[in-house]
Amino acid sequence: MASEKKHDRSSSGSRTEFEHHAATPSHTHNDTPTSSVDEADRGRRGASQKLSNPLQGLDRKRLAVMGEEYARLAGLTSDDDIRAFRIGATIAGDSIRYDNIPELTDREREVLERETTHKWSNPSLLYWMIVVCSLCAAVQGMDETVVNGAQIFYKVQFGIGSKSQRDTWLVGLLNGAPYLCCAVLGCWLTDPMNKAFGRRGTIFISCVISALACFWQSFTNTWYHMFIARFILGLGIGPKSATTPIFAAECSPPKLRGALTMQWQVWTAFGIMLGYVADLGFFFVPDHGIELGLNWRLMMGSAMIPAVIACCFIYVCPESPRWYLTKDRHQDAFRAMCRLRFEKVQAARDLFYAYTLLRAEQQAMSIGTRARIMELVTVRRNRNALVASEIVMFMQQFCGINVIAYFSSEIFREAGFSDVSALAASLGFGVINWLFALPAFYTIDTFGRRNLLLATFPFMALFLFFTGFSFWIPDGTPAHIGCIALGVYLFTMVYSPGAGPVPFVYSAEAYPLYIRPIGMSLATATTWFFNFVLAVTWPSMLAAFRPQGGFGWYAGWNVIGFFLVLFFVPETKEKTLEELDGVFDVPLRRQAAYGARQMVFLWRRLVFRQDVGKPQLPNEDGDFWREKKGLRETEGVRAKEAERDGAGRV
Repeated sequence: MASEKKHDRSSSGSRTEFEHHAATPSHTHNDTPTSSVDEADRGRRGASQKLSNPLQGLDRKRLAVMGEEYARLAGLTSDDDIRAFRIGATIAGDSIRYDNIPELTDREREVLERETTHKWSNPSLLYWMIVVCSLCAAVQGMDETVVNGAQIFYKVQFGIGSKSQRDTWLVGLLNGAPYLCCAVLGCWLTDPMNKAFGRRGTIFISCVISALACFWQSFTNTWYHMFIARFILGLGIGPKSATTPIFAAECSPPKLRGALTMQWQVWTAFGIMLGYVADLGFFFVPDHGIELGLNWRLMMGSAMIPAVIACCFIYVCPESPRWYLTKDRHQDAFRAMCRLRFEKVQAARDLFYAYTLLRAEQQAMSIGTRARIMELVTVRRNRNALVASEIVMFMQQFCGINVIAYFSSEIFREAGFSDVSALAASLGFGVINWLFALPAFYTIDTFGRRNLLLATFPFMALFLFFTGFSFWIPDGTPAHIGCIALGVYLFTMVYSPGAGPVPFVYSAEAYPLYIRPIGMSLATATTWFFNFVLAVTWPSMLAAFRPQGGFGWYAGWNVIGFFLVLFFVPETKEKTLEELDGVFDVPLRRQAAYGARQMVFLWRRLVFRQDVGKPQLPNEDGDFWREKKGLRETEGVRAKEAERDGAGRV
């Protein structure tokens, strides 16, 4: 291709302005040599700063030159394209003051202005892409929950419906089979599949696997045949769950990236609800002579419908421009970006920034995968982020939510509900789970990640205890059934805006950018593994400890989760990259001591109504924070002096 030839020529000659900047590390500290450890630390932080803002400190003239050079390097040599990249690169480096650029047309100026004032005003193709991504999330939700109602029937047909130790473990194994596959295989196929097939290709293949596995499940006649089909289903769930949010993020405008990426959690909850709808809708279908029954087969097969629809429409969407960049297909990347933006200037801006960021990432990743894995545990800043991320991902499962998601029909039947009533009550759980996930769009950035977890874990523990203890109310009474349903619903209301969306958002921002892909792979594998543990153990736990003991077990884990978050999970809301380095680069014992002081403060303030000051954050005595605090004080003094001088002149 022309773009590849031009890239080769530019790399063989003298270094361009664009390449010089891309290869230049960004340092935020003095370069005075102290030790090899300090030098390595400065290198890591410099790489992270470069990834945070690769165009920091460049003036408009230099940005314009870099934009023109990139356009020529990419083979986009028409006057219109060069103009777009010259202006786009300037805006990418200084997006706030684009209105002083005389070359902008009135239409371009209007579109750029509307990005701020009407951020939801975008080309229809972008929203079509979000619809398809949301459909993929619904596929995942249905894959997880159609088994909830189907197991009422197939476990009896397969001869594993007794409460013997063997049968309860087999029922749990069938429920957890997809998540076992995700943890040991599916998640780790994501990266090679993305490299080989692209974002669209990975999503398409994953949805094909999901559709075929769902169809396969509906034709099984033995428990081990069902296990194989559901294990294969994990090959569709794992890569799809990791790739779809990435695809949405890479195609979205900067102002909408967070909101559109959060759609995954919301529409997965919607798919969970659809799974319960399918269970209830096919419940009364007669067998029509089908061996071992027909209704549960339709339940299991219904999840293939959204997967087939997603397969039909995924290639209507353009491929991720960023993926094209990784393959040096710059012209294809620009064409794809132009389809997702109103004006070429917007497309050139976002593509130029994406390529600059990609070059910075390649530089940061040059230390090697093995070294980066080691730095997860050898560098304190990374180790503390790892601890916090693993805590929240572990607690997302061990708070007990998927006990209800996978076994709610069995739980309600245990409470005395009829089969139909149990499925209807499960649908109520699905509706609440979806509706109460919507406030997370607002609360996660206003109330804070840590605060949401600290506020919700005690209530989740309380409501699970309430649900479990309600089984001691005499059977057959309205209070017995009503209290159990109420406890489940209240627990879900508290979970959905807290422990549901927070873990993935927290893990995505806790790690430094140069090590984030490895950290997120580990985080995703962790949540799927403990998802499997929960699914496979619950039937046996229910048989051994009864509902009171089972719900009490997970209520106790919510109490433990509260203290783990209190002592080891710092807040990351609205923190810059350098601030996050300061937040995590403190000894864990100091973070734990802060948590203890915070608990005493809240107890004295809220219970005894005492007027006491907030405890100091554990990272506020570091060099960065002292420098920042001193700068703020200096600015405050200067402002007061200026105000006093102005008053004197008047």
